[in-house]
Amino acid sequence: MYNTIHIDEKWFYLTKTKDRYYLMPDENEPYRTCKSKRFILKIMFVSSIARPIIDEQGNVLFNGKLGIFPFTNEEAAKRNSKNRSKGTMEVKPIPNITKNIMMECMNAKDNAKPHIKPDDPEFLAVANLDGFNFQLVCQPANSPDTNVNDLGFFRAIQTLKDQKPAKDVNELLKNVNEAYLGPV
Repeated sequence: MYNTIHIDEKWFYLTKTKDRYYLMPDENEPYRTCKSKRFILKIMFVSSIARPIIDEQGNVLFNGKLGIFPFTNEEAAKRNSKNRSKGTMEVKPIPNITKNIMMECMNAKDNAKPHIKPDDPEFLAVANLDGFNFQLVCQPANSPDTNVNDLGFFRAIQTLKDQKPAKDVNELLKNVNEAYLGPV
């Protein structure tokens, strides 16, 4: 398993529909707002992990984390508001993730793709750059026991992310990245 990389995607929500807070007497309740519980902001992330490498003395040589990539883009604000002026660059989630968007992300960041055929010519061209020989092996459909990301990794990130409230997209991105990297 030292030559296997697990890639999977997950939606992370800005907030939960219901949340319970235990506050000290001098603490204020966190400010949460959205149009309704049907319109809670969400961002898709793609995570790449591999098997960690540990030497004989127990030192971690490689922690197995290759990266977590959000599906967002930057757009200039179209109007003035009390929070920002017109033309300010804002990070926006990509609402509909299509095959083309997934392929663009994987070509630019990971050099591997989910949701495509293993003999896809674009994948083979990128995967064989610089003398590498990557091969795409798809996991069986609806097989949770072969998906290490869903088995515990994403659950752990979700739990750590939920410990810090997020008010906007930038805070959500920061919280997910901090949860992914873990304690340094």
